[in-house]
Amino acid sequence: MRPIILFVLIASTVFAAGVAAATAVDLVHPSGEVRIAAQDAALDPTVRKSAEGEELVAVTFKPAAKPSLVLTPTKGTWSWTADGTMRLRVQNGMPWPVTLMIDVTSASRHLTATVGVPPGPPQTVSLPLQATSPRAFGMQVGPPMPFDDNIVATSVDGAIDARAVTSVTLSMPQPGAPQTLLFGKLDDVAGSDDLRHAYTAIVDRYGQYTRATWAEKIASDADLKARANAAPKVTDPKGLDRYGGRTDLPAMQATGWFHAQKQGGRWWLVTPEGHAFFSLGVNAVNLTDGRTYVQGREYMFADPGAANGPFGGSGDSRSDQGSQRDNGMNHGRWWDVYANNVARSFGSDKDEPAWRKRTVDRLKAWRFNTLGNWSDPAFAGDHRIAYTVPILIHGDFNTVGAGFDYWGRMPDPFDPRFAKATEAAVAKATKGVRDDPWLLGYFADNELSWAGQGPQGRWALATGSLAQGPESPAKQAFLDYLKKTHGDAATFAKAWGVPATHWEQVAAKGFKAPDPDEAHPAIAADYIAFLKLYANQYFRTVAQTLKKADPHHLFLGGRLAVRTPEVEEASAAYADVTSINTYTDLPEHGFDVAAFRKMDKPVLITEFHFGSADRGPFGNGVAAVASEEERGKAYARFVDAAVASGVIVGTHWFQYVDQPVTGRILDGENAHIGLVGITDIPFEGFTRAVTDANARTGGGSGGAR
Repeated sequence: MRPIILFVLIASTVFAAGVAAATAVDLVHPSGEVRIAAQDAALDPTVRKSAEGEELVAVTFKPAAKPSLVLTPTKGTWSWTADGTMRLRVQNGMPWPVTLMIDVTSASRHLTATVGVPPGPPQTVSLPLQATSPRAFGMQVGPPMPFDDNIVATSVDGAIDARAVTSVTLSMPQPGAPQTLLFGKLDDVAGSDDLRHAYTAIVDRYGQYTRATWAEKIASDADLKARANAAPKVTDPKGLDRYGGRTDLPAMQATGWFHAQKQGGRWWLVTPEGHAFFSLGVNAVNLTDGRTYVQGREYMFADPGAANGPFGGSGDSRSDQGSQRDNGMNHGRWWDVYANNVARSFGSDKDEPAWRKRTVDRLKAWRFNTLGNWSDPAFAGDHRIAYTVPILIHGDFNTVGAGFDYWGRMPDPFDPRFAKATEAAVAKATKGVRDDPWLLGYFADNELSWAGQGPQGRWALATGSLAQGPESPAKQAFLDYLKKTHGDAATFAKAWGVPATHWEQVAAKGFKAPDPDEAHPAIAADYIAFLKLYANQYFRTVAQTLKKADPHHLFLGGRLAVRTPEVEEASAAYADVTSINTYTDLPEHGFDVAAFRKMDKPVLITEFHFGSADRGPFGNGVAAVASEEERGKAYARFVDAAVASGVIVGTHWFQYVDQPVTGRILDGENAHIGLVGITDIPFEGFTRAVTDANARTGGGSGGAR
């Protein structure tokens, strides 16, 4: 450990490079001096002592764009350890949490992090001197801070030469009122023990976070067994047919299968018996969603025996997909935390039939009527609740990169091999279920990369197709369109403002397509036309193949997440229902409801949720709310708005079970978004609110808790 820099106040006025003249103080330690300069911040001219006797300098950050405090050596640079950690003692002088931004600089290079400092006694802020993130540890969100009296920056960006640090800047993002922090010792230490300690023993033998408590947290096998097996209180709802259709509304066509129909100015799904049906679904109802990698991070588990015991296996999630970028724990031995707890609840084995019965009992008590995507296929034989089936199209067909590619590159629907792969995928999906009236319908693929990122992301499939070589079917389809539209290459080049004298130049691999601009409106027009061709080709191929194999059931679209207007139009044209995944406070903030009203086509929301960080897992989902209580309120608002839209025919919650604290093996997601915890114990307050909202939406009388 290097000598501690103790803030000792010496009256003076100094000027720091890059900082306006400001009242400042020199801070002295045995090996030299540290200079402080304040920008839009006021230094208290007295040294304060904490209750523990620490000497601290008070700094009040004034309301400004970015008030800051700059620490600089009065001579030369600081030489710190390259793989070390910077430590700074900080106390929040306010009665609320304060955001502190840290920028460590060497020459023109920066290492930055943001931490939250809660009110209370002094804390040690630890900043690793190398970039890091929870992704490096196999999870998307890191442990909450502080723990003990430590605030570890688990997300650090940038890079510096730690041997030549020129300054440390402490700042705030535009405070609305004066904020006071007190600063004490600044030091650097070798190694990254502080970061490792932040992740050490964070999970107990039940897969629960060890450093917090909450109402549903369990402490023993007996407690788990009693609470997991508690039967939901149910009163039989009246006014529903056996599929959950509403008999209190005018009857519609009874086809023997689920279908979509418009009546009374709004779209409905219709049960096989001919009654209005609003699909209230839950995604990922299965026993395999509790898998988390153990190998390489055994220190995270307080009970290594449990983590390396039964219900484990080996996996490999490594890929070039966006979901795996920067994921540092993505292969090796995994532990299925949820399956382990389900087995505990039954006494020995996980007993899948008993688990399925218990789960459907709960879902029906909570007034759900549909099993959403990714659910256990074995539920298909239950015949107590409607279910859905995915058509997952894989093969050796060409693919197109859209830049984002979170789940992989886009299939090329112009490739004849895509049509053959679709036939194989449809045959697999429809096998054994095509004659089942409880099947609601089929999805095609999942969250395909219909667009890229950024303001020009809408055109990504068009530019990505043009960047491919002449062997690409997608590129050939685009070239055919361009030749038909513009005729000769010179006319095309003028319309697009590109240097091309013959079509072979455009056909060549690596052709760099321009972004649309006002001077060349043909670019955007051609991109839109091609995106329509692309989306129509995809949805037409899937729809025709599916209807040939199974003419009875609904084609529920492609679970659109990243999407464009062209994709939505194609889905509306060829799918019976367009499925959209959106994580917003209200449905109309996630997609253009008015556009679907104009097209007069139904929509199924196939993923939405609201998460909070007060039940163990560190993440609060894609749509975050402040607390567990707020989750129930947000659910009700969303579903009520969906019903009022007139075009939305159902809402499917993602997902049934909380994600593992240490991240799921698929991509490290670790959020509290479940109806039940990783222990299979329901979140009582949330499920009560969900039940009330579902009862209003799904009709019938009676209720459940």
